[in-house]
Amino acid sequence: MVPGTHMTRIPHLNVKHLHYFWEVVRCGGVARAAEQLHLTPQSVSGQIGQLEAAIGEPLLQRAGRKLELTETGRLVHEHAQRMFSAAEELKLALRDRPRGVQVPFRVGVADVVVKSLAYRMLRPALDLVPPPRLFAREGQLPDLLAELAVHRLDLVLSDRPMPPMLNLIGFSHLLGECGVSFLATPALADRMSTSFPRCLQDAPLLLPGEGSAVRARLLRWLQSNGLSVHVVGEFEDSALLKAFGEAGAGVFVMPAVVAERICAQYGVRSLGSTDDIVEQVYAISAERQITHPAVLAIGQSAHRAFSSVDREHPAAATLGEYSPGEL
Repeated sequence: MVPGTHMTRIPHLNVKHLHYFWEVVRCGGVARAAEQLHLTPQSVSGQIGQLEAAIGEPLLQRAGRKLELTETGRLVHEHAQRMFSAAEELKLALRDRPRGVQVPFRVGVADVVVKSLAYRMLRPALDLVPPPRLFAREGQLPDLLAELAVHRLDLVLSDRPMPPMLNLIGFSHLLGECGVSFLATPALADRMSTSFPRCLQDAPLLLPGEGSAVRARLLRWLQSNGLSVHVVGEFEDSALLKAFGEAGAGVFVMPAVVAERICAQYGVRSLGSTDDIVEQVYAISAERQITHPAVLAIGQSAHRAFSSVDREHPAAATLGEYSPGEL
């Protein structure tokens, strides 16, 4: 504190008392305000008295048979006028808005997350009545988490929990996990005569980028099985990796739970699958307790997205155990 100065005590103001004061000024007297508020004049006067006691100064003064605002009263009324006028405008806006307005649902999807899997995770939110309006944004995880921290996103889907080194507040919720399948075009697959996984020896491989959590698991698995591969390229974007795989540039891995759909959609086929390489999906939120209805729907339906591998992956089978209010 600067020498020779003092700080004014900031009072704790009761909004109800402030509203009664505003009504008295608006109606031109205690009696009319009491009638509007369905209270007795004595009750209204008592509430205003408590407001004046909290502020430490009178707000109203007698001028003949009328009540007038004191200087402090004018200041308080000016702010109360803005506050309660805005509240009235909000009530009118809510009353007059078109019915069936969609609630926005803003999701960030890390570029390393397989888009077919992201769709399976987000689809339950669109089944709500009424459905939200989905705004989906793809990007690198740190950028998306920064948007989440300032509430420009409601949720971020990632293949890993929130990195501890980031100076941001967020909560990671594991939605599910499954093994992976190795996919290739029929022409490339036909050149691999041996059985899986030996067929991968010296095979061209499309490797997920360093931002992908599954990359390290894939490399460890190849090493533990004594397999040497020819890395054709590394891709941070899973959609671009899949496009190269569809074109026959190399073998690529996809989550086992969506492998059948990808094979049918892109005309590729599975060389084999393994549960030793785990693909995970996390929902990262800004709050520990989830309240957004779309996020709740995703958490409560996550187990269905992995239902085709439930028997093989006990961890995936427990995803339906979320309690209301949290993932």
